[in-house]
Amino acid sequence: MLKIKLHLKQFARIRSIIISTTLAFISLLLLTTGIYAQGNLLITPRRVVFDGSTRSIDLNLANTGQDSATYSISIVQIKMTEDGQFETITEPDPGQRFADRFIRYFPRSVNLAPGESQVIKVQVTRRSQLEEGEYRSHFYFRAVPETRPLGEEDTTQVTDAISVQLTPIFGITIPVIIRVGESTTSVTLTDPEFRMVNDTDPQLEITFNRSGNMSVYGNLAVDHISPSGTVTRVGIANGIAVYTPNTKRKFILNLSKTEDTDYTKGRLKIYYSAPSDVRPEMYAESELMLN
Repeated sequence: MLKIKLHLKQFARIRSIIISTTLAFISLLLLTTGIYAQGNLLITPRRVVFDGSTRSIDLNLANTGQDSATYSISIVQIKMTEDGQFETITEPDPGQRFADRFIRYFPRSVNLAPGESQVIKVQVTRRSQLEEGEYRSHFYFRAVPETRPLGEEDTTQVTDAISVQLTPIFGITIPVIIRVGESTTSVTLTDPEFRMVNDTDPQLEITFNRSGNMSVYGNLAVDHISPSGTVTRVGIANGIAVYTPNTKRKFILNLSKTEDTDYTKGRLKIYYSAPSDVRPEMYAESELMLN
């Protein structure tokens, strides 16, 4: 947010003030496939996870837009709040360990023509210094705005006015995670609550409870089971994570509105499973009776 305070008497003789500011938007969306796409940048995979003996992973970037674009690549540190929001930090929370000291990647900037792609090499370094558990940081892909040479900017005659020019900068982040040793992580689903928002929109709130030495990541599915036994899939949310050191995450899912589903009867069956299309591992289940 840009805040400007003016003292009119002090600036009475100033005929114009031009203020340029840059807004950076970091997107933390979790998508449903192995491809992370937003704006004109497509990234695959959407998560970089070093597990076991893996030492190198390729990130593929592609420009899906109509114009050439330049992206800078850096690493930022992020914490997750209990309601699933993300905050940029500089120091780890208790129990949190950053991965940036053990990550090497190149190149650190790319210029992509329309339809062009580029591979980013990501490697783990100093593996012998890693202790058992999980390390996490986030890659930040920031679009570098095209600048115009001095003298070519549009000029506008203004009198005793303020001009505010906003230059949006597109950016997205993806996690980079290093895991060492065996996982002791488990998760449960508790406190399911169903409600009708504005008497028309069905909604489910549930709490993820994580324990152990590593984060958990998976897909949520909700079925409505009628008193007669009819099963209807009424909700899906893919790519839900609970990062270390968090032990809880509250999640709200909007459910489907269909004439065939009566939310005043039956029950909701809730599943949280690994993100796999072939017999995914079931992490946790819960059930909620509807009155």
